[in-house]
Amino acid sequence: MPFSKTEDKRTEEYWTTHFDKFLKPTIKKSNDIVVTRSKPVRGDIIKDIISDLISADIVVADLTDANPNVYWELGVRQSFKHGTVTIAEFGTKLPFDINNKGTLFYYPNDYIKNAEFQTNLTDAITDCINNPNRPDSKVLETTTGTGSFYELIQEEEIGRKIIALVSEYENNLKIYRQLYTRVEANQENPLKRVFTTQLFRMASIELLISHRYLKASDKFYELAEQYFDHLNSLNNKINSWPTRPATTEKWILKIFNEDRFFSNFLKEIKKLLTELKK
Repeated sequence: MPFSKTEDKRTEEYWTTHFDKFLKPTIKKSNDIVVTRSKPVRGDIIKDIISDLISADIVVADLTDANPNVYWELGVRQSFKHGTVTIAEFGTKLPFDINNKGTLFYYPNDYIKNAEFQTNLTDAITDCINNPNRPDSKVLETTTGTGSFYELIQEEEIGRKIIALVSEYENNLKIYRQLYTRVEANQENPLKRVFTTQLFRMASIELLISHRYLKASDKFYELAEQYFDHLNSLNNKINSWPTRPATTEKWILKIFNEDRFFSNFLKEIKKLLTELKK
């Protein structure tokens, strides 16, 4: 609700009394909850208000007099969390994008209708407590959940990550084959050794195993981690190759003969891509 005067009859003192003598007792009537009014305090006022709006389990927004700050605060709240109850004095004209939300109206000059409002408000608060995940924000309904705008964006982002992952794999496979060819050539002519300095790329596979953005099995991620460790070991050997050529080449040849990480990981990637396309 507003902090300061919005109309001649609704002064700063009016809003304080409205909260202390009307709203707070009504909300606490049948619910054992802490009721506070978001207010400017010492420090960064905007940050404090935003923090309250996001962290509060339930927010009651009074839309009377169409105060711009209140609508801004309502927008912030509904961008992050459900559990919002909108109220207004009867006669308040609501904008079209709020009209379809169930706003409760109070009647300062009608005791009987106001008693009904108080009952409805306590029921709404109780429902927020018992059903905290029940949607009441069109913003969150649009941007989250199955088929939502956010999910579509997330799917596109995952698609780009997969393309990068496959591209990285294919590039590493080329380096892998070149490394094997180079080591074999050095074995045939050890006096004229040539060393490969190109390292395996690991950014995409590291992102995959750290964020686990694909809905894949534990087995898949275990193999991905082994593949990552394999690349890391190969890079370390490439770096030490010029100083310990014979030992390094012996190790690399042994790895090539026993290697299963590249082929196995490729099979898992292809399998996963097939499942994602269904």
